[in-house]
Amino acid sequence: MDVPYDLTSYVRVLKLASTPSWQEFSQVAKIAGAGILLVGLLGFLIFVVMTFVPGGI
Repeated sequence: MDVPYDLTSYVRVLKLASTPSWQEFSQVAKIAGAGILLVGLLGFLIFVVMTFVPGGI
């Protein structure tokens, strides 16, 4: 593991990084929120199905 090389590559990446625009940030937030809601809905549906299945939890 070459520490000086690793640090220079990290610094180079940080210099290239930029703050996203408000439009880009809101689009990513909407997509992430939709994904969280979808996973939550899927988990809830599995819970409801397992509640009504004989021998379920």
